Amino acid sequence: MLNAATLALFEQASPGVDFVPHDTRGSAAGAAEAARAAVSEGARVMVGPLTSGETGGAAAVSRAASIPMLAFTNDANVAGNGVWTLGVTPAQQVRRLVSAATTAGVRRIGLAAPNGAYAQQLAATLRTASQEAGLLPPLISTYPAGALPAMAAKDLAARLKPPAPVVATDPAAPPPVAVPEADAIGLLILAEGGSRARQFAAALAEAGVVVPPLRLAGTALWAQDAATLGQEPALAGAVFPGPDNTAHEQFNSRYRQAFGDTPPRLAAVAYDAATVAARATQGGPNAPATLPIGEIVLGADGGLRLSPDGQTQRALALYALQLGGEPRVVEPATLPEAGL
Repeated sequence: MLNAATLALFEQASPGVDFVPHDTRGSAAGAAEAARAAVSEGARVMVGPLTSGETGGAAAVSRAASIPMLAFTNDANVAGNGVWTLGVTPAQQVRRLVSAATTAGVRRIGLAAPNGAYAQQLAATLRTASQEAGLLPPLISTYPAGALPAMAAKDLAARLKPPAPVVATDPAAPPPVAVPEADAIGLLILAEGGSRARQFAAALAEAGVVVPPLRLAGTALWAQDAATLGQEPALAGAVFPGPDNTAHEQFNSRYRQAFGDTPPRLAAVAYDAATVAARATQGGPNAPATLPIGEIVLGADGGLRLSPDGQTQRALALYALQLGGEPRVVEPATLPEAGL
């Protein structure tokens, strides 16, 4: 990550702007100490730290010194008041899926997720985004975190399939009312990965849930499990959001040229944070740092935009799993409108 940040400054920083690393020791206390050291050395922008806990520890120091912080975490709870989180948040991923589903004519979206804070965040965003898009209220299905995926899928399948029509025995009785197709779930987001996602999807199919017309979706973490997920027939065509692969491969190429090896995935966030810092210090070593709030910045994963509230909007593409093959792009990376 240090190499990635160094590369960004080498490519874009103004003369006289230096990058000084400080070890957080992987703790909130260590991050606070590192932040105090940076303040004493005259830092104008803080790049990092990595985790939510470290960010919380360092944020009090950076805020007291009125120094903007560009943290690598995707925890939106620590953003704001001078702290920007650059990781791709679960909320951004859900909104990308809702946007794609709306374009495809889906009227109602479902979510299946193990109980916990992550599920709560996904559900809250899905409810809000569905309402904003004019969709029907979503179906939220949560289950114990330790539950077998097949059992959770079987329970959900009973809710997804419309009830069988009641056959009237009285000739004078009115005909049974069919379940409106518009009320059916058109997209189901699975907040599972790896083998658990495979088991869940397979169990849905075994329970009689037909895919399509229902389409399955996952989170950006599916990109790391694509080889595994692509072996499950029930997941063929399932979609997930993710950064622009073309931009990322270009970043990888420049990194390999500079350092001789392929960067870890997290290095892209460090590069992006350092790129924003370089933009903020373009006035030279003696000018105050001015973050490019609301402007589009081209990072390792494509376009991004800092919002006044500490959030970072990112251009996310939509990928589809292919049975036995690599995921393919089904929608190009798009950056949400400012404020969304």
